[in-house]
Amino acid sequence: MRPASLLAAPGLAVAMLLVSAPGAFAFITPEAGGSPNANSIDTLYKLVLYIAAVVFVVVEGALGYACWKFSAKRNKVATQTHGHTGLEIGWTLGAVAIVIILAVATLLKLGSIRNPPNSGAEAAASTTSVSGALYAETERKLPPNKKALEIEVIGRQYIWQYVYPGGAKNGLGAPYSYEQMVVPTHTTVLLKAVSMDVVHSWWIPELGGKIQVVPGYANYTWFKIEKPGLYRGQCANICGQGHARMIASVRAVPPAQYEEWIAKRTQEISEANVEAATQRSKLEAGSGTGRVLNP
Repeated sequence: MRPASLLAAPGLAVAMLLVSAPGAFAFITPEAGGSPNANSIDTLYKLVLYIAAVVFVVVEGALGYACWKFSAKRNKVATQTHGHTGLEIGWTLGAVAIVIILAVATLLKLGSIRNPPNSGAEAAASTTSVSGALYAETERKLPPNKKALEIEVIGRQYIWQYVYPGGAKNGLGAPYSYEQMVVPTHTTVLLKAVSMDVVHSWWIPELGGKIQVVPGYANYTWFKIEKPGLYRGQCANICGQGHARMIASVRAVPPAQYEEWIAKRTQEISEANVEAATQRSKLEAGSGTGRVLNP
């Protein structure tokens, strides 16, 4: 049973130690630190990576040792070995132990990746109750208290638009922004992603996994940022010639600052709507070439 103990005990112990070591293999692991779901994804990724690294070293080390130990120079006549029951049972049990550990770790972390938590005590005042029940698979997941800030992500060639709560019931007049999303800290943010043309992929690595943005279908994800900062990403699915320019970013600010920003955006849009209505009235009142409703 020596191979089993080699893989299932020391190997896994080293892997777990590496997972807890900050900065280890940071150059090939996912970005994290912005949101709890991103941190859980990062932990699972590192667990799989380090276990795979340990298994790789053990297997390749054994192969190298065998090549040296039983080389033609050292053994003029090859030794004939027909099976080794202990060895076969050992690596089978080792593989089973690895699969069980990865499965259990995934199930333990899956909830913290898929299910958004409640907003903190310092959450923005605009965090409101979101109607609906819990949904499975790719559908919307709600925090336990059903309160969150819901923002619609609209993908189009080649820019991201973010529509915030507010405006009329038909959605007109709601505050919005392009390329950069502004959110409050300590607040659970639910994203509803839709596409106006082709398939896109919205991804801010430090805030969790990527989300496919598909025409005619809504996908959902979430994040919760505790500290103010700027988080960068872009479209992660080739969507045309301008794909490389389809950048995205999220700027997290204190809740009070977010409320000021959203109030200012709402006012600007309201003033623009009033001006547009005035101009349209002038056009409708005109005659001849002066009456052009859609120039």
